Amino acid sequence: MRLLALDTSTEACSVAVLDGDTLRMRFEVLERGHAERVLPMVDELLEDAGLALADLDGIAFGRGPGSFTGLRIAAGVTQGLALGAGLPVAPVSSLAAVAAQVPGATGEVVLACNDARMGEVYWAVFRVEADATLSPLSAEHVSGPENVGRDAPSAMHAAGNAIAAYADLANRLAAAGVLVHPGVYPRADAVARIGAALLAAGGGVPAEEAQPVYVRDDVARPSGATVTGMQ
Repeated sequence: MRLLALDTSTEACSVAVLDGDTLRMRFEVLERGHAERVLPMVDELLEDAGLALADLDGIAFGRGPGSFTGLRIAAGVTQGLALGAGLPVAPVSSLAAVAAQVPGATGEVVLACNDARMGEVYWAVFRVEADATLSPLSAEHVSGPENVGRDAPSAMHAAGNAIAAYADLANRLAAAGVLVHPGVYPRADAVARIGAALLAAGGGVPAEEAQPVYVRDDVARPSGATVTGMQ
């Protein structure tokens, strides 16, 4: 499988190229400028790998939830590249891309939680399967930190940039005996591996269907209530 992957759903901007068992990645944490960096990263990695877009089997992207602007950048770049090269697209949950970086044993449960700004958190719960893939155990949510994990299966691990952003959340998780992994961003290497599995299973979509999943659909909504979004 030869695959290009990218994620701009948070302040982290990353691109990866998977070529069989070889994976190359560029990763930068930026306050702004994702739109200006992502295409040069793509060009650099394809050149390093000795590949052209026409050599790829598909493109995977972090489809959210995350920054509205970042998700639009990732979806737009993915659509443009995939349409031009006639490639299928694998939309990957940015929360799954966080959970995939946690070293969990088979059957362990991971809570992925990313900072949604505005005093809220994007979160979802996943189980690690025997083949190291992830199965979602909850929908994707946006809520206040106090509601993260509510009515969801108990997790052994928690990861994501929301942990450092909300001290009360970090303290509550630690007090419950959850193994906390702060500072984990969605990364293109994780997006690539999840996306490759999706494409191999026939889960790719046409380029025009590469759409963001925002979860939070009303930026003016007051925080507090849990809102269930797409899984």
